[in-house]
Parts: sequence; structure tokens; C-alpha cells
Amino acid sequence: MSLLDLLALLPILILVFGGTAILMAGAWYREPRPLIAGGIVTALLAAVAAGLVQPPVAEIAGLFSAGGYARFFTILWSLLAAAGLMIAGRFVIEKGIGAGEYVSLILYAAAGMALLSSATHLLGLFLALEMFTLAFYILIASNRYCEMAAEAGLKYLLMGAVATGFMAFGIALIYASSGTLALPEAVVQLTTTGELHAWGLLGWGMILIAVGFKISLAPFHLWTADVYQGAPAPVTGLLATGSKGAVVAALVGMLAMAGPIWHDLVDLIWLLAALTMLVGALSALNQKNLKRLLAYSSVTHMGTLLVGLLCQTSEGLVATTFYVVVYVVASFGAFAVIASLADKRGEPMSFDQWRGLGYQHPVRCAVLVLLLLSLAGLPATAGFMAKFAIFHAALQSGYIGLVMIGVLASVISFAFYLRVAMLLFQSDVSASRWHVGTSLEHAVLAVCSSAVLLLGLFPEMLFGLIGRLLP
Repeated sequence: MSLLDLLALLPILILVFGGTAILMAGAWYREPRPLIAGGIVTALLAAVAAGLVQPPVAEIAGLFSAGGYARFFTILWSLLAAAGLMIAGRFVIEKGIGAGEYVSLILYAAAGMALLSSATHLLGLFLALEMFTLAFYILIASNRYCEMAAEAGLKYLLMGAVATGFMAFGIALIYASSGTLALPEAVVQLTTTGELHAWGLLGWGMILIAVGFKISLAPFHLWTADVYQGAPAPVTGLLATGSKGAVVAALVGMLAMAGPIWHDLVDLIWLLAALTMLVGALSALNQKNLKRLLAYSSVTHMGTLLVGLLCQTSEGLVATTFYVVVYVVASFGAFAVIASLADKRGEPMSFDQWRGLGYQHPVRCAVLVLLLLSLAGLPATAGFMAKFAIFHAALQSGYIGLVMIGVLASVISFAFYLRVAMLLFQSDVSASRWHVGTSLEHAVLAVCSSAVLLLGLFPEMLFGLIGRLLP
């Protein structure tokens, strides 16, 4: 790797070396607040470096892109890591978790997500995916005093190992069939007369299964609700948004560079998208735990994102990228509300704990309602514009049946999101008070709610930026 490659990797190096420095400092300095503050500053510096420092090369070691699309997601994941540390301060202090270890793992995860979003090579895709997955194995089980956290960590570890196996075998089959791991060369080598070679088709199918585990596509989603419920809310927020969004961003980049690669997988992906949207929406209807409801809600959103990927058009890829950003903001904000209310009793999760809570904490509950309605697709919110863009692209590509299923799933999602809103403001129930929250937690909620409204009213700015940045 040359010096120019290292300069192009500057944001990633800031995250990795910053995380390592904080990890080493935490071994001798046990006060958590300066370590958490150092992590926030490191993540923000990485975002600034990605936005202001022009990389001297277009590609890094033939594995990762250094273009505008890659830098856009490096900024997003760095800001997400900073926000994750801002809402995790009380959790780290109150549970006695080693701040150095926790902060460094968050920064390593952000670096892995940034690399994954910029992968231009199947080997780079695999390495980046494992980089942040290994960090989440530990973060999910970081609360040693919670049996559910240990169970969630074990389940995620087992499912992650299965996904890693499928990914490795799929990449091996593609290499055996094409003789290269670079994109789009691998796709060109695999394609003859518009059809994929048999071994290459099997390889892409296995990669699709691995992706299904990672982003919770049905029927590979069964781990999701248990892991979301058991993991601490600050970690769940990152897991539900960054880890899934980075995988989708990588797929968007691959499709944008390599062109249509789903030739022989269209029917399978159509079925996966339809099944995922319906299973997620119907499963969420029966939930009485907010974190489990958000877990099945995320399954529905991953199915919607798969619709955009299926289009394989520039409009579909732009819409998918926009949807990723909106989903990250709204979903992370919802988990940030849960984290801000947590106290010595734990986190409010069951519906009985949320019943009437809107009168005790009106501002944060109003923010939660706004974010949930955005996830449902309420007009004038960013979620509506994101879903409209996805479904419009699908209609342009001729997937009318899939759009009808997506609209049905969105209608069903209004039922369980509005159910939470009604629970919060039941006037005949006297709810107990929870933690008042910190200024950093309130700042994160303010940014998330403002972004949801601004992107709903003025979406053209982000749409235009994404259109210019796509490879």
C-alpha cells in the first residue's frame, strides 16, 4: 500500500488509531467521561476529514473506493458513531463497563462500516464485513449484569458465523468461476450471453443468503427480535442502522459499478422482498415490547430496500441510498429515546411501561411518535419521501405486484406504530417517571427529529447529492 493510499484512508485511520489510543488509555485511566468525549471527538474528526480532505487516488489498494460515494457514507457512519457514544455515556458509567473498550469497539465498528460501504472487491467486502461484525459480537453482550444481553450476544455470534460461512463459500465459488474477485470484472467474466455461469450463480446465491442473515431478510430474520431486546439500547441503535445500512450501501455501490447482476436471481429476490415486507409487518402487529416491535419493523424496511436494489436502475439506486439515510436517522432516534429514558430499573420496553408515559415525558414521547410515523411513511416526513421514491422506481421497472405488497405492508405498519402513539398518551393511566435524560441525549434527539422533518419537506437536496455521488 502506497503513501497515497494511506492518505486516501485518512478518515479510517483516524477511527482505527483513535480507537486504539483510547483503548490503551483506558487500561491505565479509568475515568469514563474523558474517554467517551475522546471517542466523540475522534468520530467527528473522521467525518470532517472525509468531507474536507480530497483523496489523492480514486481507489485504495484495489479493494476500496475513495470516491464521493464512499466518503459520503464514511461521514454518515462517523456521525452515527459519535451519536452512539453520546447516548451511551450514562449506560457505560452506570453499568461499570470499561469505557476504553466500549469506545474503541464503537470506533472500530464505524471504520468497518465505512470500509464496507466503499468496497469494490469481494475480498474487501468480506474483510470490512467481519471487521464491524466482530465488534458487535462484544458490544451486544457488553452488559455483564444482564442475562438477556449474554443470550443476545451468543445468538448474534452463531448467526454471524453462519453468515460468514455462506459469504466465504460464495466468494470462493465466484472466484472459481470467474478467476477474479474484483468488481465489475468478476461480473463480466461470469456472464456469457446474458446468463451467469452455474458456479457463479450459486456463488451469488450464497452471498445473497449471507446478506439475508446480516440485514434480517425473511426467513433469515429469526435472530433479530431476541438480539434487539437483549442488547443495550445504544448498541441496538447502531446494530439496527449502521450494520444493516452499510451492507445495503455496499450492494448499491456494487450494482452501480457492475451493472445488472441479478439476471438469474430476479425471481428469488422478488420473493425475498415480498416475504420480508409481509413477515416483518405481520409479526410486528402482535408485539407488546417496543424493542421487539422495532426489530420486526426493521425487517419490513429491509424488504423495502430490497425492492430498490431489485430495480437495478439509477433511479432505484438513488432511492435506495436516500432510504438508507432516512431509515438510519429515524430508527436510531427511536432507540435513542429508549436509551435516554433508561434508569436503574433498566430500559422501558414492555407496552405497560410505555402506557401513559407521554404525560410524564411529553417532549421525548412526541419525538418518538414523530420518528415512528416517519418510519411508517406519514406524508411531510422523510419516511414518506423515501418510500415514495422506492415504489416509484419499482413501478418504472415494472414491479407492480411488489409495489402493491409494499404499500400493504406500509398500511399494516401504521397500525402498530399508531398503537404505540396511543399508548403513550392514554389519559386514564398514571405512568411512573423515568430518567430525565442528559443534554447530549437531548441533542441527538433534536438532530434526528429535525432531520426527519427537513428531509421530508426538502428532499431534493439529498436526492441531488446522492445522484452526483453514485459511482
